[in-house]
Amino acid sequence: MEKLLISACLLGQPVRYDGGAKALHDPTLERWRREGRLVAACPEVQAGMSTPRPPAEIQGGTGAAVLDGTAQVIARDGADVSQAFLSGAEQALALCQRHHIRVAILTEASPSCGSSALYDGSFTGQRVPGQGVTAALLERHGVRVFSQFELDQAERALQESLA
Repeated sequence: MEKLLISACLLGQPVRYDGGAKALHDPTLERWRREGRLVAACPEVQAGMSTPRPPAEIQGGTGAAVLDGTAQVIARDGADVSQAFLSGAEQALALCQRHHIRVAILTEASPSCGSSALYDGSFTGQRVPGQGVTAALLERHGVRVFSQFELDQAERALQESLA
């Protein structure tokens, strides 16, 4: 059975920077859960970051630039947390490889999981196009990444991978 990686916060786990969750209630997600297809991950927690923790944003680029060493993930308190984000991304990739996962559902706008939009690094709530560190690493390794708003597209991608 084909499994999917999913952000743990979307399953209601209180792992977000503010100690909360972003529980997603959707019939497709519930079916995947019943079928045992979901592998939950929070790259930041897996890297050893606390919950709650200071919010962080990518400064100087996107997740791909963090992977390339030309941008950093900075916490609101000024700490460079890039290494933790890189470690969490590597752990998420290892989960995908262990479970032969080719489709991921990740939380939009997160500096780890954003699939098409991120906060701009100014901590003002402004969004810019781009992927988070984990999303960029997964895509570099052939995992198709979708946000929680794209479950229909993820379902199609899952069906294509089974064909």
